Amino acid sequence: MKIIGVIPARYGSGRFEGKPLADICGKPMVWWVYQQAKKVKELNEVYVATDDERIESVCKNLNINVIMTSTEHKTGTDRIGEVASKIKADLYINIQGDEPLIEPETITKAILPFTQNKNIKVSNLMTKIKNPVDVVNFTIPKVITNKDNIGIYLTRSTAPYPKNSLDFSYYKQVCVYGFTPEALEFFCNSERGKIEQIEDIEILRFIEAGYTVQYIEVESDTVAVDTQKDLEKVIDIVKRKLCQI
Repeated sequence: MKIIGVIPARYGSGRFEGKPLADICGKPMVWWVYQQAKKVKELNEVYVATDDERIESVCKNLNINVIMTSTEHKTGTDRIGEVASKIKADLYINIQGDEPLIEPETITKAILPFTQNKNIKVSNLMTKIKNPVDVVNFTIPKVITNKDNIGIYLTRSTAPYPKNSLDFSYYKQVCVYGFTPEALEFFCNSERGKIEQIEDIEILRFIEAGYTVQYIEVESDTVAVDTQKDLEKVIDIVKRKLCQI
């Protein structure tokens, strides 16, 4: 099975422009993500997919595989779809470019369902929420699954509501996805779903269309960088790790 890792990276961002090039201890954020992805032995190749020449230039200078894609893409999954049209593979792993602390073993977890069940077309990761503040943070999608960890819904709200029991753990999405070529073709040739438009969570397009989205629970301490404050948190973590080496 040929498996490609793709890191979508765009320069424009409403909350944090130029985020992939944000400096973390002397290296741009996208470099840190790429280095973690390269450690995943199941990945045959890893690419950064961008629409910006500044990001392309930095990647080439740092010997990072980079592929230019259209500026018209509305989501990272659309960008992965263009990569799939140019580089053929059996499976594509979408690794978010704003998670520089992502663990290689976490990425591997998104691959495993496809080796165990040939009917799976889409996978996504989730992790238990440990900080209560994250439960009410609208930037963090909460994941709701059935007993087999098949995705039922994702929401930016606090859900499910604990009316009958407090014996429940909330889960947040870890933005590593696995897609077959078929799933990517569907996504790139379909309109945004009704609920996807409301929540602005692209994985909902698959759930609304009846795709089985297999969720895998992982233990992950990764920090998604959405704001300057998130970046400062990541820099502090990286500095502490470097001091231990």
